[in-house]
Amino acid sequence: MKVLVIGGGAREHALCRSLSLDPDVTALYCAPGNAGIAEVAELHPVDALDGDAVARLAADLGAELVVVGPEAPLVAGVADAVRAVGIPCFGPSGEAAQLEGSKAFAKDVMAGAGVPTARSYVCTTPAEIDAALDAFGAPYVVKDDGLAAGKGVVVTDDVETARAHALGCDRVVIEEFLDGPEVSLFAVTDGTTVLPLQPAQDFKRALDDDEGPNTGGMGAYSPLPWADPKLVDEVMQSVLQPTVDELRRRGTPFSGLLYAGLAITSRGVRVIEFNARFGDPETQVVLARLKTPLAGVLLGSASGTLDELPPLKWRDDAAVTVVVASHNYPATPRTGDPIEGLDDVAAQDAPDAYVLHAGTRRDGDTIVSAGGRVLSVTATGKDLAAARERAYTAVARIRLDGSQFRTDIAKKAAEA
Repeated sequence: MKVLVIGGGAREHALCRSLSLDPDVTALYCAPGNAGIAEVAELHPVDALDGDAVARLAADLGAELVVVGPEAPLVAGVADAVRAVGIPCFGPSGEAAQLEGSKAFAKDVMAGAGVPTARSYVCTTPAEIDAALDAFGAPYVVKDDGLAAGKGVVVTDDVETARAHALGCDRVVIEEFLDGPEVSLFAVTDGTTVLPLQPAQDFKRALDDDEGPNTGGMGAYSPLPWADPKLVDEVMQSVLQPTVDELRRRGTPFSGLLYAGLAITSRGVRVIEFNARFGDPETQVVLARLKTPLAGVLLGSASGTLDELPPLKWRDDAAVTVVVASHNYPATPRTGDPIEGLDDVAAQDAPDAYVLHAGTRRDGDTIVSAGGRVLSVTATGKDLAAARERAYTAVARIRLDGSQFRTDIAKKAAEA
């Protein structure tokens, strides 16, 4: 099978890495890709938000499966354009992707499906914002209704900070604070059958001990030794299957990757948010543990045949990924800095640890930073402690001026 992956971050590098190891994949393309993805896939330029351009590229390459990685192309309807030319596509329609594209739409779907989530208000005026903030009190949870690349949420005890964020959004969702640890659970679906993957936990804050501003994610790990063994089954029954069924009932069937961000609260599991694609950086650790070849799973979703697949197989190993970010991230990051040490990791740590590129590009013979999150250093081991040690050993070999990373990814879970 010839596969084209759309996107250019560490999530897409993780997808391309897994697809490159799949014996059923005879040709692998990525558009636009990055410097790391170029090592496992043939890169092609494309405007990822232009559905017609993506569909033309897929047809020109003879692709038999297109995998759309990021959320913005999905919300823009790129998967619809690809399917319109007769090529199977992994990813929801533009309409179904509103599950991520609009927090208000997601809340409406959850209400219809009976999915447990935080109480919330959708606000468009200063008066509505003030009333909602007053109703819930601190800590305040304020979410931009639209796409914000993982940075549209403010959780704060300061009412003026919350109000300022809300006033900066066209439409905003203000909701009650959910206590308890957070879990990410992915599920592959074809609109009817739902196939859950293994849960992961990511780290949103920029600094150790969950300090600093929200980011797109600074690291992740899987499995979760502290989680209830019945968690996946419970979320399947109370969240994932009801949501897929509700979207199908509405005439907007969802196929692709349904991501549930969950809070394990004192009152049970609650949905914080849905995403319409693989999460980054959780994908890096979940795919590191998946033993079943990936291409067949994605094609099963795209072709409506997931019910014919055998159960997924998983490695017993744990996986940890640590994000190396550029200077000043998550504010305006500095780019263009040379990255050194990548060959050292490949020579000394592979295959137990490897580097997935996020924001990189090639400048002559040098790989340089090209975004806020630059690399995802990923490692596996017999348990979280071993995987952590390997990941941080590899991180220490990388040199990027002014770079930053958290030192506590999976630390508490590994020590528990």
